[in-house]
Amino acid sequence: MSNAKIRLVGLNKLFHTRFQTIEAVRNVDMEFAAGDFVSIIGPSGCGKSTIIRMIDDLIKPTSGEIFIDGRRVSPHRRIPPEVIRKIGFIFQQPNMYPWMTVRENVMLPLRVFGLRDPEWARHADALIEMTGLREQRHAYPTELSGGSMQRAGVIRAMVHKPDILLMDEPFGALDEMTREQLNLELLDIWRATGKTIVFITHSVQEAVLLSNRVYVMGTNPGRVVDEIAVDLPRPRNLKLIVSDRFAGYCELLTGRIGQVELSQIK
Repeated sequence: MSNAKIRLVGLNKLFHTRFQTIEAVRNVDMEFAAGDFVSIIGPSGCGKSTIIRMIDDLIKPTSGEIFIDGRRVSPHRRIPPEVIRKIGFIFQQPNMYPWMTVRENVMLPLRVFGLRDPEWARHADALIEMTGLREQRHAYPTELSGGSMQRAGVIRAMVHKPDILLMDEPFGALDEMTREQLNLELLDIWRATGKTIVFITHSVQEAVLLSNRVYVMGTNPGRVVDEIAVDLPRPRNLKLIVSDRFAGYCELLTGRIGQVELSQIK
């Protein structure tokens, strides 16, 4: 992909503690095209979250290069505001401020980026409407269900119109039915907006349902062991899960992860 939206080249990350040095990520190369939906899966401790935190500049790489829209991100300086504004980050927990309403939480990035024109408020209200939170827009986080909280977290990451969404197991703590519903809503959002999505998950089914491609990572140290294209028709829905082709991709990915975990047994 020569016109990659995000490109990682030889990315490495060491964490130093008082007693040891931990090699979290070794020599990772990844590319994400504009409008791509790519999942990263692998055993716990394989560096999935570390990678997207390095993309978002929450963690600095020890070595290697990160390019966003062809622009090299310096490992020695903060990402420039015009680059960081291209990115929205969705965490495992929505992390809503409890003293703010849903609408106030959603609009917080607009304040951070100084986007005060009324059109931005209208855009925030449109996202709230699109995700079915209109009736809850003046509610406080403690009054919301887990699914509604996570919907608010997703649209808060989108409210400043980023090109890229980095999603770190955003639905992992939810029950299966809510998770499936939010996966379908996410596909609708992705299809409507054309954003580049990098999605971290432990769920093979979730990765197959959502993604164009899947990176499989191994541990000790975290590294890419495979890249698998998911050639399934779109738009996708839950009926796809019972198909033989879907099951085949799940079996393939499960086998690769199983090989990775078996390789760690001494």
